[in-house]
Amino acid sequence: MIAVFKREFRSYFTTPVGYAVMAILLFFSGLYFTQYNLEGHSTSLMGVYANLFSIVVLVVLPILTMRAFSEEKRQRTDQALFTAPVSLTGIVMGKFLAAMALFALALSVTFVYAIVIATQVTPDWAVIIANYLGMLLMAGLVVAAGLLFSSFTESQFVAAIITFAFSFMLMMIDTLAQLTAATPWLSEAISFMSVQTRYTGFTQGMIHYDNVFFFLSMQALFLFLTVRVLDTKRWN
Repeated sequence: MIAVFKREFRSYFTTPVGYAVMAILLFFSGLYFTQYNLEGHSTSLMGVYANLFSIVVLVVLPILTMRAFSEEKRQRTDQALFTAPVSLTGIVMGKFLAAMALFALALSVTFVYAIVIATQVTPDWAVIIANYLGMLLMAGLVVAAGLLFSSFTESQFVAAIITFAFSFMLMMIDTLAQLTAATPWLSEAISFMSVQTRYTGFTQGMIHYDNVFFFLSMQALFLFLTVRVLDTKRWN
């Protein structure tokens, strides 16, 4: 797993993907920080992280995961990877952790905003930590799903589009719940899956264990499905 992690993480910086992810994330986070904090004279970073949600989910993460397995299939290196002395679980986890490490690296640069605010007032560090935790948990869910979709095709573009569609669907869950309000049990079931509502709690500094468990269990589910898909392809 460690070898796969190192190989995958290094590959992000030998292709434009890693730089594109970092540039997009830093551009929009800087834009929101300027708008809400510098020009809006606010000492809270809630506006920055709340608005980053859609950019990260719809743009950054599909780009980050689109080449995970599709590039292996396109270059015909997937069979060599499958026959390497590492389990399929190790391969999937290596790629997952590499993607998350790159995202965490890009996200960590935004900590500069907290330092800037700290020069004027004492920021609410609990809220800031909760924001980072929420962003990482939410990103983990989409990254795990993106790995699954990337394992279906050898086209990076198709993998990115499918991940984008999945992410867009996650963002529309609240709207769907409102449309089914006439059927309370269905509306509640749909609301239970609302990623945006669960993430919003983190932006407000609230860390609920059920939300943490939800994100981790969804990550585990998609990673498990990815392993099963790869196992089927290996024997075919």
